[in-house]
Amino acid sequence: MNRISCVFKNQQVFQYQLRKTNAAERIEKLRKLKAAIQENEGLIYTALQKDLRKNHFEAAVTELIFTYGEIDFAIKNLKGWMSPKRIGKSLSNPFAKNRIYYEPKGVCLIIAPWNYPFQLVMSPLVSAIAAGNCVMIKPSEISANTSKVIAKIIIHTFEEEEIACVEGNATVASKLLDLPFDHIFFTGSTAIGKLVMAAAAKNLTSVTLELGGKSPTIIDKEVDLEKAARKIAWGKLVNSGQTCIAPDYILIHEQRLDEFIGLYKTYATTMYFKSKEEINPNAYGKIINQKHFDRLNELVNEAVEKGARINWGGKSEEKNHTIYPVVLSQLPSGCRVMEEEIFGPVLPIITYGHLDEAIDKINAKSKPLALYIFSNNSKNIKHILKNTSAGGTCINDVLIHLANPKLPFGGVNGSGMGSSHGFFGFKNFSHERAVVTQRKPDFNAMIYPPYQKKNWVLSLLKKIM
Repeated sequence: MNRISCVFKNQQVFQYQLRKTNAAERIEKLRKLKAAIQENEGLIYTALQKDLRKNHFEAAVTELIFTYGEIDFAIKNLKGWMSPKRIGKSLSNPFAKNRIYYEPKGVCLIIAPWNYPFQLVMSPLVSAIAAGNCVMIKPSEISANTSKVIAKIIIHTFEEEEIACVEGNATVASKLLDLPFDHIFFTGSTAIGKLVMAAAAKNLTSVTLELGGKSPTIIDKEVDLEKAARKIAWGKLVNSGQTCIAPDYILIHEQRLDEFIGLYKTYATTMYFKSKEEINPNAYGKIINQKHFDRLNELVNEAVEKGARINWGGKSEEKNHTIYPVVLSQLPSGCRVMEEEIFGPVLPIITYGHLDEAIDKINAKSKPLALYIFSNNSKNIKHILKNTSAGGTCINDVLIHLANPKLPFGGVNGSGMGSSHGFFGFKNFSHERAVVTQRKPDFNAMIYPPYQKKNWVLSLLKKIM
């Protein structure tokens, strides 16, 4: 029996011990995890620098502090989350006691991506531990340095029968997906998400899919364009654009196009350049590998060949996998850059004359993971919200909905299913079990056979249902 199968079988046995744990015991596990992360902070920062050239400050904010926040929020609230929830009585059964119990799903699999390789392992792991599950983790082999640090932390903090880290490539992931897990949490591309869901269906395994897609940004005619450009420049270029909820493309009123491009260029240069022409490698990340570096250049080149205009940028450095910020406009139909999730520092801009044109373009594509709206017109904001669908939305900002553990985070249809963070993550890794305790008098006896002379019961039920 190989290691994967052996660990899985051991976890299938051990899950029943974890099921009995109380809030205090699970909180202690979360504290152990936090202590282990703190002990290895230096290794984590070094790994993120090697994998993605992440600046220390950026890595702290987007990877470690985010993770600490998830842990602390779970510790503070777990006792309340685990308490059975009282549910109101129904008129058809007025004497029963109704509760919802949150029980662990069992043995869970977390498959993480490479773009935020630490946070996107630890965030769902916190929820899985809080819910009382056994877990197998598969970090991305593409961010190999971070994967090694994660494995070290897990090995030295937990027994394999409770939480195990399995490193490896797509073949390893495929072997894991063959196993009958009780729940799978996958973060990655929509294409791979479909494969994960197909594999899960063979075992009727529930899934959470945090995918991506083309998250649009609408810039209304009535807007503070300076603030919008600054926020978009940060949201688009943090982690060199390799963020699942980054603004993927812009829909802007035709009268504001040139002004926006000028402001975007100014703020992007201020944030990420050390001179007007040279990027600052201490602030600006690199593309993860050669494959993705080539893919992004191909997207730009294909768009230009078809008639798109480069308004700014286009420079790249293959030796260190750096692609400078790019702004594209006048995009013809059929460009790959407008069909695929970009996942890099390339910003296509499309103009519109009437707001409904922008809404129609959004609705012509798959439902996005995020939608951003910049407007000072409350009527237009309500109109956009009412006529679009997205996993989450920020108004006059970007990305920040991810950072509030009191909000659900997740996609819809092509951008994912299920929610994570805070209570929503805890619930995601739990089964909501309905428990009804019948009390005297037994109201249900009225509907038992024999049915002769019980027409009055039907009349009563019709009135109260």
